[in-house]
Amino acid sequence: MDRHRFDEAGSMPGSLHVGRSSIVATLAPKRSTFLHRLIGAVALRAETYEEVEGDRRANGQAVVVVVLSSVAAGIGARGFGAVDAGNIVFFSAVALIAWGAWAAIVYQIGARILPASSTRADIGELLRTTGFAAAPGLLRIIGLLPDLTIPSFAIAALWMLVAMIIAVRQALDYPSMRRAIAVCGVGWMLAIALAVLFGVLFGPQVS
Repeated sequence: MDRHRFDEAGSMPGSLHVGRSSIVATLAPKRSTFLHRLIGAVALRAETYEEVEGDRRANGQAVVVVVLSSVAAGIGARGFGAVDAGNIVFFSAVALIAWGAWAAIVYQIGARILPASSTRADIGELLRTTGFAAAPGLLRIIGLLPDLTIPSFAIAALWMLVAMIIAVRQALDYPSMRRAIAVCGVGWMLAIALAVLFGVLFGPQVS
């Protein structure tokens, strides 16, 4: 009797078979849950933005973050006197438009005008990371409290700027933070100016 007889799969008879897919699944890094990614984005963790950048299935999550952040701005705007539903919808739309303009400006400047030698522009990667960079905007819902409306919006704006800088550096593969700061700073100011102009021209009057 041959003690070294193998079966067709190349294993000893009676041994436990482990498929290639099982091995790959075991070795593949585990993706964080949406909640963990949301917390990581708010905490400004670079590894969270790096993970989101490489996960094409995070597109939907990024959209959810942007929408929730925009709705939080609309609800928080009640502290400015925007008490009816139409005003909430309007301010939510302005926040959404401002984010979209910011992301578009950042892409144009960061990927086309001021790219680094290591920059490999991918609009999907940039939108995913900048989408999660809107997570600190959830703080704006605290604006419901009249005494905290201005502080919550101001803190959220600065927090989102820092998050956007980290997100852009990861998405555009910048070797240093300075280029990301310059790109996001210019985009941030232009996006705020656009939002203010849009609000002045089309916004409802608030008491």
